[in-house]
Amino acid sequence: MKAFIDEHREVYGVEPICRLLPIAPSTYYEHAACKADPDRRSARERRDIELSQEIRRVFAANFGVYGVRKVWRQMQREGIDVARCTVARLMRQMGLKGVVRGKSIRTTVSDAAAPCPRDRVNRQFTAPRPNALWVSDFTYVATWSGFVYVAFVIDAFARRIVGWRVSRSARAEFVLDALEQALHGRQPWRTNLIHHSDRGVQYVSIKYTERLAEAGIEPSVGSVGDSYDNALAETVIGLFKTEVIHRRGPWRSFEAVEFDTLEWVDWFNNRRLLEPIGNIPPAEAEAAYYAKLEVMPMAA
Repeated sequence: MKAFIDEHREVYGVEPICRLLPIAPSTYYEHAACKADPDRRSARERRDIELSQEIRRVFAANFGVYGVRKVWRQMQREGIDVARCTVARLMRQMGLKGVVRGKSIRTTVSDAAAPCPRDRVNRQFTAPRPNALWVSDFTYVATWSGFVYVAFVIDAFARRIVGWRVSRSARAEFVLDALEQALHGRQPWRTNLIHHSDRGVQYVSIKYTERLAEAGIEPSVGSVGDSYDNALAETVIGLFKTEVIHRRGPWRSFEAVEFDTLEWVDWFNNRRLLEPIGNIPPAEAEAAYYAKLEVMPMAA
């Protein structure tokens, strides 16, 4: 209402507008005086202005995808003392909203004739340590020059993305490249690691299964007709589609998808708060695990 008067006062005048609106001229003039002189504002108004700046900063720094709960948690992590209801009120005033996930689209094309390892996970996507369980899956993105495909390898312990690849083709080589990145970065030798995927032809291909065997990794493939056979990987891909693909499209090129995926993976691993692991980033969860291991021998 006050913003409406600000916008139209030069044309109609303050008093005529106030006669039509349920607001006293004195109330508006006090608003105008406070706007011109911040020192006249109440302590709550000054605090709201400061908090609004912090909320907008946190929201922008996290891909503009956080809702009230995660903005509030991030501010708490940064030592900013604010009530959750205050964050909700100010975000509502600023028109800031978190993204909402849509329905997932399955990309699995199975080969009934291909031999498959047994399901060693049985929909239990938890792990006691890093490099105990990896899950893999891929999705597709429509661009002006055709479809591109994005594959991920995720460590189930902290849901950290340990390998990813963008490709113009959905052949087995492209998911194998994501696996190679994970192997190079993590070097999970002799860790009793299980690799789980759905029954997509890329993951049960000879090349892929042979590479898992060479690395000493136990393969696992989800059961037929089970919509939750690879739920953890689908969850991460759902976040990727919601937070990047659906918000930033339409996509012009392969290079644009690849660059934004790189940016998102770095943010996801190192700064995104994940509720299932205690509202901390995956990298922080893994660091805490290894720090605890170092303390245990000292205590003994």
